[in-house]
Amino acid sequence: MDLKEIQNLIKFVSNSGVAEVKLETGDVKITIRTTIEGNASDITYVQQAPMQQAIAAPIANAPVAAPAAPAVASDDNSKYVTIKSPMIGTFYRKPSPDKPMFVEVGSAIQKGDVLCVVEAMKLFNEIEAEITGKIVKILVDDMSPVEFDQPLFLVDPS
Repeated sequence: MDLKEIQNLIKFVSNSGVAEVKLETGDVKITIRTTIEGNASDITYVQQAPMQQAIAAPIANAPVAAPAAPAVASDDNSKYVTIKSPMIGTFYRKPSPDKPMFVEVGSAIQKGDVLCVVEAMKLFNEIEAEITGKIVKILVDDMSPVEFDQPLFLVDPS
């Protein structure tokens, strides 16, 4: 199957209103998924060959992915220190529901100050500041699950 045949198949599927089509011919396996609403499409191509390459076919009406904005943001954040979660668990900004938040954006912190609590297996682990500085940004919502090494806070050490 050549690129032109794949493009014609994609156009046919997107115009037919079918939600999903799977096609296997020889060493090529193609799955095309479309969403009727707004003509958005999620298309996956897989070629099962000795080289294990993916086939990419441009589509004229497919939505184009927006350029990644975080690349610019990371340059701005390079002067800040990121405090990360040391474990998997649930992030809490207060010691209990009736208590005030440990820190807010703009709070001055000292090394050893408690910034938040991460609950893991019914144990509440206090996360302490590793540096002295000022909280610039809180990257996680209260009561959200967090992963190991996930950024929690941005701190300006100056």
